[in-house]
Amino acid sequence: MAAPGETCSDLAHKAALMAMEMAGIGAKEITHIFVATFTPDYCTPTAGCVLQDKLGAINCEMAMDIAAGCSGFSYGLEVSRGIVAVRPDAKILLVGSEVCTSRVNFEDRNTCVLFGDGAGAALLSGEGKGCSRVVDILLKADGSLGHLLPVGKEGGSASPFQVGQKVSEDYFIQMQGRELFKHAVRGMAEMNLRLLEKNHLSLSEISLFIPHQANLRIIDAVAKKMNFPREKVFVNVDRYGNTSAASVIIALSEAYYEKRISAGDKVLLSTFGAGLTWGSFLLQF
Repeated sequence: MAAPGETCSDLAHKAALMAMEMAGIGAKEITHIFVATFTPDYCTPTAGCVLQDKLGAINCEMAMDIAAGCSGFSYGLEVSRGIVAVRPDAKILLVGSEVCTSRVNFEDRNTCVLFGDGAGAALLSGEGKGCSRVVDILLKADGSLGHLLPVGKEGGSASPFQVGQKVSEDYFIQMQGRELFKHAVRGMAEMNLRLLEKNHLSLSEISLFIPHQANLRIIDAVAKKMNFPREKVFVNVDRYGNTSAASVIIALSEAYYEKRISAGDKVLLSTFGAGLTWGSFLLQF
């Protein structure tokens, strides 16, 4: 859990500094900042703009948030990939940062025990040699299922707050767990297999699978549905809970530092979140 008063941009700032140091890129070199989050410091200014100021990234051309729930990092990666395609010289800071505990109802034991806070960051560019290459990404959205995982049914323009109004349970994360489980397992497994088929790869060629860390039952069910060996699945949900948009980049960072990834490895990552949104992406190290 974040410390009292610690914000989305505070967590993002710490992760960004680590990523920048690892990549050897200074704040003044950054051209774009994207923060994937559903728990920004404010509605506006965005966490992206707040982070830009904290970093002193004075030459940044774009700074904004990406709201795609737990799929935010994979959506942000696709946006970044598109920019790099037309601007190979761009240096993009992509951060997944969440203070999920600011949006959980601690009287609802069905949800409050599931979520955690955290941030992870990556630098992307079309120039130079990086530690990995984005091979491909597949994404999907289905707004007709958004009612299964709403956040903030109260407080938006559809149900605006009035001065003096008390916050109700409709402000916090709500979920229909059983229905979400079915859609998450089917969506992630099918998307992963489609991505591999599109790139003419077999499961045996994947060195590590890093799924969204929603809960262990979903992770195990996705691996089983894909017939993917459990020992090649990275898990850290037992330590942090579901950190939403920060989930896969935190897990990827840990897997890298724990030397679960070596040069030449192909790593498959998968996300699923509110919206509903989901996606898979493939990295070559």
